[in-house]
Amino acid sequence: YSHFLEVMKGHSLEEDQVNFRGFMRTLAHFRPIEDNEKSKDVNGPEPLNSRSNKLHFAFRLYDLDKDDKISRDELLQVLRMMVGVNISDEQLGSIADRTIQEADQDGDSAISFTEFVKVLEKVDVEQKMSIRFLH
Repeated sequence: YSHFLEVMKGHSLEEDQVNFRGFMRTLAHFRPIEDNEKSKDVNGPEPLNSRSNKLHFAFRLYDLDKDDKISRDELLQVLRMMVGVNISDEQLGSIADRTIQEADQDGDSAISFTEFVKVLEKVDVEQKMSIRFLH
């Protein structure tokens, strides 16, 4: 908590924009999954850092209008935020088109959550979405 306050010092953000509880909830998605967590009671609540919750979290980062689909425009907006001006709009458009083409299975020119999961089924989401601390 003290580290959070230190990081936020000098920022003029409103209370509802960033708060410690919301910050920690988001950060929990990136906590590595321990072996003993994998064998927990399957009837209990799913932990925030489960594979399923990590995939939902990542999908929501792209689904800007929250319509449960990632459109070409949404993909372009996120790509622009990630790469800034280092890549031309034409190159970004090509990446977005190729991504949609590879992931879109039902021909609606968008990526549903099911299609998103299918594309990432062989990706080690747990390893890619975890924070490693070096001591």
